[in-house]
Order: sequence, then C-alpha cells, then structure tokens
Amino acid sequence: MHLWNNAKSLSFRKLSSKNLIAMDGTPAPSGESAQNRLYIKRGHVVNHDGMQQADIYIEDGSIRYVGSGADFVVPGGCRTIDATGKMIIPGGIDPHTHFQLEFGGTVAVDDFYQGTKAAVAGGTTTVIDFVIPKKGESLLEAYDTWRARADTKVVCDYGLHVAITWWSKSVRDEMKILCQERGVNSFKCFMAYKGLFQVTDSELYEIFETCKELGAVAQVHAENGDVIAKNVQKLLAAGVTGPEGHELSRTEEVEAEAVNRACVIAHQTKCPLYVVHVMSKSAGIELARARQRYNGVGIFGETLAAALGTDGTHYTDQCWHHAAAHVLSPPLRPDPTTPEFLMKLLAQDDLQTTGSDNCTFNKNQKELGLGDFTKIPNGVNGVEDRMSVVWEKGVQTGLIDPQRFVAITSTNAAKIFNIYPRKGRIAPGSDADVLIWDPQAVRTISASTHHQACDFNIFEGMKCHGVPEYVIVHGRVCVENGLLRVAEGQGSFLETPINPPFVYDALNGITNRNGDDKEARNGLQNLDLNQKHDVPDSYALPDKYVPGPALSIISGDSAVSTPHSARGHRPDGTKDMQQSTFSISEEMDTSGNRACIRVKNPPGGKSSGFW
Repeated sequence: MHLWNNAKSLSFRKLSSKNLIAMDGTPAPSGESAQNRLYIKRGHVVNHDGMQQADIYIEDGSIRYVGSGADFVVPGGCRTIDATGKMIIPGGIDPHTHFQLEFGGTVAVDDFYQGTKAAVAGGTTTVIDFVIPKKGESLLEAYDTWRARADTKVVCDYGLHVAITWWSKSVRDEMKILCQERGVNSFKCFMAYKGLFQVTDSELYEIFETCKELGAVAQVHAENGDVIAKNVQKLLAAGVTGPEGHELSRTEEVEAEAVNRACVIAHQTKCPLYVVHVMSKSAGIELARARQRYNGVGIFGETLAAALGTDGTHYTDQCWHHAAAHVLSPPLRPDPTTPEFLMKLLAQDDLQTTGSDNCTFNKNQKELGLGDFTKIPNGVNGVEDRMSVVWEKGVQTGLIDPQRFVAITSTNAAKIFNIYPRKGRIAPGSDADVLIWDPQAVRTISASTHHQACDFNIFEGMKCHGVPEYVIVHGRVCVENGLLRVAEGQGSFLETPINPPFVYDALNGITNRNGDDKEARNGLQNLDLNQKHDVPDSYALPDKYVPGPALSIISGDSAVSTPHSARGHRPDGTKDMQQSTFSISEEMDTSGNRACIRVKNPPGGKSSGFW
C-alpha cells in the first residue's frame, strides 16, 4: 500500500509549483497536484459582518466569485466540493507565534515547517511570528535570520513582528528601514525579563513615538519586570523552586499594572498600542478601562487559546513535569473563572484577537528548570488547536456567534496588521485561504494525535465541537477529511504595510473612509475624544483594589449579553474574587528573621507556608 492510503499526515518535497511527491518518492495522485480551479457549493459563507448561503469559485489561489450558484457557470476542469450543512469561513490568522525560538538555553521544537504544518491542520492559514534580536544585535540582521529560517519551510503565508530589546539611534534607524523596505509594521516591547529584554519607561515612550512617526503598531508584553525580579528573589530565598513559583512571582496585579502603564504611555504619545497575551481578569479590566477612557481609539488587546482553554490550577499539580509544561509568561491564572471572563471581553470587543503564543518545549527541555522555576523555558502549544478551542469556549457555549468567531480568529488581526481584505475575508479578490467548517463535528485534543513536535498538549482530553473538514491554502486543498497534505516551502512571506486604516484612521481623526464610519472608528460611531463614557453594565469592573501582590476584585454578576450571540449567554452566579486570589507575605520569627513566605488564599485550599 502506498503512503497516500495509510498515513494521516503526508509531507512533501517541493519540486515545482505543479509537482508534489511524498517523502518516500511516491508521486501524488493527479487530483492532488497544484489545483488551480475549485468550486464550493451550497455552503453558508460567514464573514465578520454577515452570513449568506452562497457558492464560491476559486482560481489561481484567489477567490473569484461569491454568490448564487444559479448565476454562475462552473468552468470545465474544476473540482467541486459540496459544503451542504457546513460553514465557509476565512482561514484563521494567528498573530502570535514563536517558531524555532532560542529561549533559556534551548530552542523551541516547532520550527517553521512543523509549526505552520500544525497551524494548517487546525484551520490557521496565516501566522505572524516575532523576530527577537539579542540585546545589542542589529534588527536587520535578526530579521534576515528569521527570514532564512522561515522562507524555505513555511507551508502557509507568514508575516513578522520585530521586538525592540534595546534602544539607540541605530535601532530607530533600522525600524524605519524595516517599515519602508522589509514589510514590517509592528514592533514589540518587553516590560518584563529584566536584564534580558526589558526596556525602561523612558525608552518605551521614545519607541512609541517612533512607531507613531512611522505609521507602525506598537506592541507590549505587559508585566512589571522590576516587581517580578524582587518576588523571584524572595521566593527562591524561601525555598520555593517548583513551577508554582512562576505564577506566584508574577500575579495578576503585576500584569494589570503594566497594562495600565503601557496604555497611558501610548496615549501620551498618540501611538496605537496592541497588548499581547492578556492573561488575567485584572489585566483585561485595565485594558477595557483604557479603551473606554480613550473611547475605543488606539488600544487593542489579544488573549490566547491557552487562557481561554485552561487555567493556572495546573501549576500546583503533584507532577512536576505536568506543572512545568504549563509555564508561560504571563502565566495562566489559578482563578478557574478566568477563561470565561476573557471570552466575554472578546464578545464585547474589549479584546479583539486570539493568538496562540505557540512556543513549544519538550519534557527534557522543561527540565532545565528543575530546582529553579526561573529556568523553566517559557512556552506552550496552541497553534493547531486555537480555532477549535475558541469555537468550543465561545460559540458552543453561546457567548459568541460564528460572525464574532471569524472576527476574533481572523478578520480583526487582518485589519490591525493591514492585510485585510486580502486575508480575513471571503470575498472576490481575497486570497483563497478558506475553511469548510463543520460545527457539528467533534474531536478530542491529544498529544498523541496532534501534528506538533512537542510531547505534551495543555488541552489534553478536551472535546471540541467545530472542526475544519477542508482547509484550503491559496486555493490548494491541504486538509480533507482528516488527511493533511502540505509542501515544505509552499507558503510565502507576507508584507504588513504601515498605516493600517483600521488602526490609524480614528487616531488621525479620519471618518467615513469608503462611507463606513464604523470601519474607521473600530465599530464605534460619533466618538468625542474628550467625552467620558460610562462602563457598560454587562460585566462588573472592580470596586476597589486590595493591597498585596495579587489584585483582588470585588465584583457582582459578570454575565454578559453580546449582540453577536445567536444562542444567548449562560447566567453566572455572583462571585467574590477574594476567594480565589492570594498574596505573598513574609513572616518573621521572634528574633526578627524571616521564618517563611506564606501563600495566602491559594486556589482551592487554605493558606500554606514554604519554609
């Protein structure tokens, strides 16, 4: 039997644009060569702004027709797929991946081939990775390194953000070159990783000013690195060395403070800001407050599949390897109600996108942190499972409808990074990155069946409704009924142009572009930048802060009703957030020496001390 019939996942060497062979040398079936004509009939086309029953015609990698089958003559030599009962949606866009990243003395196991292959398997057809220069390294040289790693390996289109890990005039000059000549429109700053990547507030201000001058989008990893460094010292001195120390050193308040600070600095410089991986209720609330304070202009937020699909209770698992496998920064939060809360923020447009932050390390790599949690390589999986997890936690629960699903998994990222409507839309002229999505199909996530190189899956055992029956990348059927067929290098680098209208029009006071004020103002009309807007009642903001490393929130019913929801929401009960927060305090003995560090109110248990 040939490899075609007995393998779930097929990998190919690329001979030319029209010829694929399997890795064992078997020629691909003729119907699977680089097909340039495809007709999808009787499906329900879902975009972020509407749904319609329609047929789609694809030719030479582009969508050429969307409409009634009665008005279209199917050309000869065209493959037809019947999508009756299925949804036709834009391919997913993951705006946050780290493939082949060097971190903590090791390298992430998903390279650009394995990572994009897994992305396509799960319905993501575009990724945006991060160039992360070493301190003192040329941004252009680091960019060239990432391009060399990716260009010959990617199986779908990819773009690049660039991190600013140090600051000088030469860095400023290279940012300009990246924007004008290299197809980059976004730059990420770290407010954490003190001594490695962290920039100061003064540097942050100047970087934001530069981004605004260039028409770029500033991004931040928002955690207070100075506070984290002090907490780490206390915890290690007290003998707290396991994975639980990771979250204890960087609690919600530490993330929330940095989110607020970044939003204020961005507002002062009139620079658009995209806050990556919002991981806690407290940070989400600060972002929502900033958006409301600035009337929805210039502030955007991303959360992760990890934050929506699991939580930080795993850090106290008795198995060290299980706990360490969940370590990322900012960390997952022990409050088990966090995932639903963050999904509600997505429903309300207080958060706009979902990424994966895919940065995978195997068991032996995580063991670098045995005896010292600060040395555990940070990162989890998610690029393959993101789409199904978001559907399960959003649409299946009734918090969002399919249109909002398309927005938060594809369209909003395309708009923010200025690749819309080429990406993120089913329309004539758009790239033929298309999913035929079966909302009734169910799959169970497992490391034993995923396409990633890592040996652990943080969503292990999760049953997800919503599966891509077909994944079409640039008009090529790459996933069909569970069979994955991709060619190494079949994807291309995707330039992200500066001055994205979705981001900059509102900042620059431009309205009614193309007659659509909602597009120019991020869906909000008649905005007065000097007018104070009340917080919506659909979720409760904190009445007060309780002192301590953890941010305690006293809130009422957090149920949300979203205008996008086709099924309505599930009511919540009232929750006192003090029950699920905790803080670090030192206790002294009678001689005034530190006796222990005590964790107050740990999740699901009484106070505990680490001696």
